[in-house]
Amino acid sequence: MEIGYFSMPSHPPECGLKEGHDWDLQTLRWLDELGYQEAWIGEHHTAPWEPHPSPDLILAQAFLQTKNIRLGPGGFLLPYHHPAELANRVAMLDHLSGGRLNFGVAASGLPSDWAMFNVDGMSGQNRDMTREALEIILKMWTEDAPWNYTGKFWTVNKPDTMFDFLKPHLKPLQAPHPPIGVAGLSKGSDTLKLAGERGYIPMSLNLNPAYVGSHWESVEIGAAKTGRKPKRSDWRLVREVFIADTDEEAWRLSVGDMMGRMMSEYFLPLLGHFGFKDYLKASPDIADSDVTAEYCARNNWIVGSPATVTEKIEKIYHEVGGFGTLLVFGFDYKHKPEAWYNSLALLRHEVMPRLKHLDAGLTKAA
Repeated sequence: MEIGYFSMPSHPPECGLKEGHDWDLQTLRWLDELGYQEAWIGEHHTAPWEPHPSPDLILAQAFLQTKNIRLGPGGFLLPYHHPAELANRVAMLDHLSGGRLNFGVAASGLPSDWAMFNVDGMSGQNRDMTREALEIILKMWTEDAPWNYTGKFWTVNKPDTMFDFLKPHLKPLQAPHPPIGVAGLSKGSDTLKLAGERGYIPMSLNLNPAYVGSHWESVEIGAAKTGRKPKRSDWRLVREVFIADTDEEAWRLSVGDMMGRMMSEYFLPLLGHFGFKDYLKASPDIADSDVTAEYCARNNWIVGSPATVTEKIEKIYHEVGGFGTLLVFGFDYKHKPEAWYNSLALLRHEVMPRLKHLDAGLTKAA
């Protein structure tokens, strides 16, 4: 099993934009030093608790400040970008990364973002735009000019050489393109079916393990359409993780600090507005009002001493049938940086060596 990081990025609303950006860069440097495999950075436009609108601005700097870790958007919100422009920008970013770029894509789920860009998310237009944009981007990277693509949302031309020397020339460093990752949320996720269908990296967001178990079924359903055999080793699970020397200290620093605050002030109320709290419940008869940060910490989060966290990860692993990479959900602990660094270090050095035996089970599960 590998470990990585998934960052929205999340910062409290009073945090300055550069201040938050600098914390994210610091965290990415730590992850690289500690030997984490990868990190994914989100994009949002209208959420003060998720304030970064352009993951490639962080990534371009982070590639200069790290050596080994793979980094990528988690993901670019495809409905809000012209696909030809994004294809060129991502190709350039892949070169700047030295081939360490992952390309995460998403359809966007915030109604306030839909409103800003005049996208009808309620009808599923955002998903249709995402599929079309991805098709155009891949065509830009893999098919020689000249061609014309006339879609429902975009018309793109890849012209032949003009005036002797003007021509499309930008392609990613990684051939035929960087690994593509997609994140899924709901039960029976269409996005994760797409991952299975195309062989993309499937990422399951931080929900109750019972829902996450259904995500692999979605990947398999998609894969069956194109005759693929998906590997569980490609599957990423995003979880809230906080490790300290004792269970009590871990609880105090997670539920009693920024993890608890962000959940109570932003994430849980937001999920409540969408009717998504069911995704966090251990059983359907739990009242929405009982789904608190404390409830999530007891039932869904991976919080505790190294021994407790080892036990919890192994339990989730077996509940979902095996997965390849655990992605730590990112939080803003710039007020207690040593506690966040210690948690990341304990996961890498104390917990992961105790989970090496899970790789054998993964091979069988795959």
